[in-house]
Amino acid sequence: MKKLKKFIKFLFGRLAIGTLLLAIQFYWLFYFLFSLGNHSEEISVILNIISILAVIYIINKDENPAYKLAWVVFILLLPILGGTMYLYVGNKRPARHLRKVLDKEMEETKDLLKQDDQVLKELEIKDPSAARQSRYIAEYAGFPIYQNSRVEYFSNGESCYERVLEELKKAEHYIFMEYFIVKEGSMLDEILEILKEKVKQGVEVRFMYDDVGCISELDTSFCKEMQSYGISCMQFNAFIPIVSTAWNNRDHRKILVIDGNTAFTGGFNIADEYVNRIERFGYWKDSGVMVQGEAVWNMTVMFLSLWDPLYKLKEDYRMYYPTVPASRFSGENGFVQPYSDTPLDSETVGRNIYFNMIGSATRYLYITTPYLILDNELVTALCLAAKRGVDVRIITPGIPDKKMIFFVTQSYFYQLISAGVKIYSYTPGFIHAKNVVCDGKIASVGTVNWDYRSFYLHFECGVFFTHAEAIEAIYRDFMETIEESHLVTLKECTKPLLIGVMQSILRVFAPLL
Repeated sequence: MKKLKKFIKFLFGRLAIGTLLLAIQFYWLFYFLFSLGNHSEEISVILNIISILAVIYIINKDENPAYKLAWVVFILLLPILGGTMYLYVGNKRPARHLRKVLDKEMEETKDLLKQDDQVLKELEIKDPSAARQSRYIAEYAGFPIYQNSRVEYFSNGESCYERVLEELKKAEHYIFMEYFIVKEGSMLDEILEILKEKVKQGVEVRFMYDDVGCISELDTSFCKEMQSYGISCMQFNAFIPIVSTAWNNRDHRKILVIDGNTAFTGGFNIADEYVNRIERFGYWKDSGVMVQGEAVWNMTVMFLSLWDPLYKLKEDYRMYYPTVPASRFSGENGFVQPYSDTPLDSETVGRNIYFNMIGSATRYLYITTPYLILDNELVTALCLAAKRGVDVRIITPGIPDKKMIFFVTQSYFYQLISAGVKIYSYTPGFIHAKNVVCDGKIASVGTVNWDYRSFYLHFECGVFFTHAEAIEAIYRDFMETIEESHLVTLKECTKPLLIGVMQSILRVFAPLL
């Protein structure tokens, strides 16, 4: 009976209905185009010309070659349909209205994030390579690096969540929360109990979640329920079942800011599987970081620069400056730089940070990621790093959450392992952590997966830090995780011909998945 109720709920839920409506639209679009082409030679010629022009446009466009190749192959396979489809859904950038309001907000608030030149000079003296990476983030993502800050690393969702609850209870002024997935369960219930109590104490609470990320998890009434508790709530880029790229750009960030003094980010969302209260894909291994001190300001601005324009607010961000003096963290010896990546521009910040870390590695480069769908430049960089003697290791899931995506992930193993990269499969279950640690000097922890969607389509965030104690904690966690993982051999990567062909085909279309 329980399974039947669950099935009926799914059948009449937004996900099923939305998928059905989209399928109907695609069907009629395909039927209309093919009917036109079959019944009118002139229209068929016009559609073919559109496809040829689309191919020429794509080839000359300044974007990732893998994305261009996927569309060119699709258009060549289905010339009547392909060109029209590219014009309809091929644009990766957010909808015009979303770009307009967010671009304006970011332009008006960029002066709130000024790099302290003295901090950067001190880093250049200490570590010129790390300083170059930091300068890139400051200039092209717009987020400065700080001293007077600290980072604490958590090796799983449970320990990070425990600290989140502790810090939420300390809130005195405001709480900002932004998550990709929010799901009913004990984790959400516990957080809501604290938030409702904080509202009664006069604390301002704002809660934002991605609508597509929660489409099968939350009822449409969730925002109203939150507002009834006194919590300001907003869906990001609400899903409308109309064929468009508007729903392609998701808010994949995970941000929690408390009083401007403490902030959290990492891989975990608000759902019970992230803290292993329910089991979905074996043990769910995640990670997170807590930032305290001056660097929290970057994350406060990240949140407000999405919230204010979409919530139609016009306020002075400086009302949310940290309340704890920076001198409290003056003894910390690290440099901390929270950053955000956006599909609003052509600068792939998350990908480029990883790319720069690969290039700067001299001793080791250790990566944990749930997905590994790479363009040729990243594959080449990883292989070259291994060939020049860098110890490159990557941990991927033993039990995947998306089998087709994992099937594509495995297609990269042979080339990487042949070049000397060590690939590990996390035996106990699913690894969702997005960590990179390099040479014991620099690290990044955040929401950015090693796949096309994170690099090009989603709003993402992370924390880059250098010469901080947390780097040693990430290194230890990686080495302990390897002890529980299986080293993938070259022999295991040799697949039967049919499977190899299927993987090759999927790799071509991976940027469109």
